[in-house]
Amino acid sequence: MPELQQKKKSGIDRFLSVIERIGNALPHPATLFAGFALLVVVLSWVASQFDMAVVHPGTGETVTPVNLLSREGLHMILTRMVTNFTGFAPLGTVLVSLLGIGIAEGTGLIGAVLRLVVLSSPKRLLTFVIVFAGVISNTASEVGYVLLVPLAAVIFLAAGRHPLAGLAAAFAGVSGGYSANLLLGTVDPLLAGLSTEAAKIISPGYIVNPAANYYFMFASTFLIAALGTWVTEKVVIPRLGVYAGEEKPQSIDRLNAQEKRGLLYATIAIALMTAFILGGLLPENGYLRDPETGEILHSPFMSGIVAFIFLLAGISGIAYGIGAKTIRNDSDVMRGMSKSMETLGSYIVLVFFAAQFVAYFNWTNLGLILAINGADVLKTMGLSDIPLMVMFILVAATINLVMGSASAKWAIMAPVFIPMFMLLGYSPEFTQVAYRIGDSVTNIISPMMSYFALIVAFIQRYDKNAGIGTVISTMLPYSVVFFIGWTILLIIWILTDLPIGPGAEMYLP
Repeated sequence: MPELQQKKKSGIDRFLSVIERIGNALPHPATLFAGFALLVVVLSWVASQFDMAVVHPGTGETVTPVNLLSREGLHMILTRMVTNFTGFAPLGTVLVSLLGIGIAEGTGLIGAVLRLVVLSSPKRLLTFVIVFAGVISNTASEVGYVLLVPLAAVIFLAAGRHPLAGLAAAFAGVSGGYSANLLLGTVDPLLAGLSTEAAKIISPGYIVNPAANYYFMFASTFLIAALGTWVTEKVVIPRLGVYAGEEKPQSIDRLNAQEKRGLLYATIAIALMTAFILGGLLPENGYLRDPETGEILHSPFMSGIVAFIFLLAGISGIAYGIGAKTIRNDSDVMRGMSKSMETLGSYIVLVFFAAQFVAYFNWTNLGLILAINGADVLKTMGLSDIPLMVMFILVAATINLVMGSASAKWAIMAPVFIPMFMLLGYSPEFTQVAYRIGDSVTNIISPMMSYFALIVAFIQRYDKNAGIGTVISTMLPYSVVFFIGWTILLIIWILTDLPIGPGAEMYLP
């Protein structure tokens, strides 16, 4: 058995070394986008020298490449640089969402909820609850990595089980189930904004709502929790065996009286906010419905979903802080919001260059030309819905091994694949769902994932000889099972033609 495990690790290490070399050879994502923007400018000149005109299948108009190395192109680059950045759809949505979540995280609300959920669960459901809590923690980005993953190892050890199994279960939920959730988080408006920008290449007025994938992701939450539990119990725990390390079990502090009071206050605040929302949606003339048509789909509520994420997280966080006495004055609230912004420095730099790349790509018509020609190629291949989307999921999952940022990958892929699939009749929301599956399933085996080094450090606490190969060999079964299970769920969705979110169908009208 040890020899067999050693062979497996050696094979994984060889595979990983190739991935590491490829990933390390890539420049910083911001530099990558700056290079892409310059490449688009050069390609616009090259394309303008040849007859690359195509006919838009929707309007019948002839589309030709626009040369950005011309005088007019130079003027566009110089005069629209600021508005490209400030008008980039994902920027504002992420900033606003994180301001509210920063309050909830800073006051301790999110940490208290995770502890309560895990500690109050029956032992027989412990693994399921940990994976499930990991998926839910994605609403607040890094909280699952820095709090739940190490906490799960401590909980498993205290329960007499191998701590690395608990760590793996939590990591699988937090990172492998990154796109699944019962709640909308920062990733939803972020990806929706990028998808909106890409969809406008074909349909200038098209808007992808942040809740557009909600139905599919809601169902995915329970699927990932169940699959993660099965892999942990049937594959990981038998493989790890009995823990014989030096770490001793320790007690986990339960919620104290102040924290319980804080949760009560937060629950009341959420109940009041929920009543406010329902009061505006349930009546036919509700104040959150469209004032002209009375619809919910195209209502201020759906358009303002990011504002509700901010308000729900912020108000419940403040209520918890008052009850738990983690907030003494308004400065504490602002400190939590400021801390969440401190983590976005590199993201804002990335967005600046990504915004220029996306804008140039749209101006030159290269995206539209590529989409129309690519759609023609795919039509001649005759691929049906299922093999086409499975192939796309594989592409996204493979790219994820060498480029960890979900937004950076989608900023590159969306302007190409969304218009291409729109011309084949698939909605941007459907393409985005397929991408999110591929982006999630290989997170846990990708050394380019931003928290991968942190997971290695957590594992080394329980196994001094552990390394990157240990993480990969432990997490690879989750990736394989998640890929198969999630793809089957998408196939079921295709066969039953279910909507993937509010007002979001799989196919364009």
